[in-house]
Amino acid sequence: MKKNEVSQNTSLDVTSGLADVNHVTRPIATDANHMSLEGIHNTVDVPNHEAGFWKQWRAYAGPALLISVGYMDPGNWGTDLAAGASFKYDLLWVVAVASIMAIFLQVLSARLGVVTGKDLAQCCRDWYPAWMRWPNWLLCELAIGACDLAEVLGSAVAINLLFHIPIFWAVLITAADVFLLLALQRYGMRKIESVVLVLVATIAGCYFLEIFILPATKPGFLEMGHALLTPGFRKEGMLFVAIGIIGATVMPHNLYLHSALVQSRKLQKNEEAIRTAIRFNTIDSTVALTIAFFVNAAILVLAAMVFYGKQSVTVAGGQTVQFNDETDWIRMAYLTLAPLLGVAAASPLFAIALLASGQASTITGTLAGQVVMEGFMHWRMLPWIRRLITRGLAITPAILIIGIRGDSSVNDLLTLSQVVLALQLPLAMFPLLHFTSSRKRMGKWKSGWFLLIAGWTSAVLITGMDIYGLPKVLKQAWRIITGG
Repeated sequence: MKKNEVSQNTSLDVTSGLADVNHVTRPIATDANHMSLEGIHNTVDVPNHEAGFWKQWRAYAGPALLISVGYMDPGNWGTDLAAGASFKYDLLWVVAVASIMAIFLQVLSARLGVVTGKDLAQCCRDWYPAWMRWPNWLLCELAIGACDLAEVLGSAVAINLLFHIPIFWAVLITAADVFLLLALQRYGMRKIESVVLVLVATIAGCYFLEIFILPATKPGFLEMGHALLTPGFRKEGMLFVAIGIIGATVMPHNLYLHSALVQSRKLQKNEEAIRTAIRFNTIDSTVALTIAFFVNAAILVLAAMVFYGKQSVTVAGGQTVQFNDETDWIRMAYLTLAPLLGVAAASPLFAIALLASGQASTITGTLAGQVVMEGFMHWRMLPWIRRLITRGLAITPAILIIGIRGDSSVNDLLTLSQVVLALQLPLAMFPLLHFTSSRKRMGKWKSGWFLLIAGWTSAVLITGMDIYGLPKVLKQAWRIITGG
């Protein structure tokens, strides 16, 4: 019997890709020869569903950690810094709402992968008309390229700040991280998760030191709590920054990637095993994205403490820098943290966290690229070749624009990358919600009323805010492209 054929006694409906929920409750992919991330697929052992909580937790924890780095990548830094500098803690509630919506969507993505045995790209290929494959794949690749552009720029800025290497050359140096992922994939999924854990811990540790240990920073916890509990847009410009925060937080490629990463575990096909996998992947997603929330909140809080209420600041050497709508907040934060906080370590800590963010996002971005290519098109490509192509496509616009317009264009490029991501996001959210809401596709594991309402509300809200802000962001994108 062929691998993708199933004996009749399992009561499988291969046409729909679903098992009879009263017999074999976990559907299998219709084409086992086209599993995504083949090198790490089904490679991590999980204990029996009757094992203790912590043993189960250790086995299932990991995929959501990789996803979480997309929620604290360099693209988030600019919007969080701008929000804190311009409005103090007033937009902290937006960071919280964006994080909650992200949790709902990632829980659904993990659920889809566990129940169907397919990732979101494979589901779109198998269950939507064939003509949709090419446009879906190309738009996904565009979004991943935009995300990679933000990672290139974040890492390049960090290298520039730490080692004083010109941005142009720092961008070229970031191409070397292709070897990082190549080396990691040879050692398996657990090693990749461990490296990302170290990078995330580095980011969190740097911000913990800057906010709680450095003597010049004293967070106003009562004021922060009030801002979280009293949402609203009380000042001009807050809505546009809020749209930027949400657009930078929820990443479309993460919805494809998470549904593939959960299949790195050796999941069983019985009902109890599926229930256990769904439970622990939900916990994994909630914990990992809560950590991402605290990192994003810390970026905003740090900017609020050191920048809010200031029109200018004097940097090392006596130069005075004015703040305005065009301020490159990532670079400004590095240059001004040490003078404002009076501690020499403040600026290097910021740059180290930024570099860790860029490198962690690089790993997950490449994996996402593999998932969408293999899922939509059934094309296989060696990871290092895939990485070179993706990074080359991201570096090219960065080199051209920075070469022509100089270092001041870095903030514009970050903005442009977030515009592309915001436009792609609905094309990932609505298929995910469609599939997970369908009894035909998910059987008894379809979304319950709470996930159904939370998921669709999140998708509609995000899409509505994207549409509302679309004219302005397109105008801004055109200005960046034309150099106007």
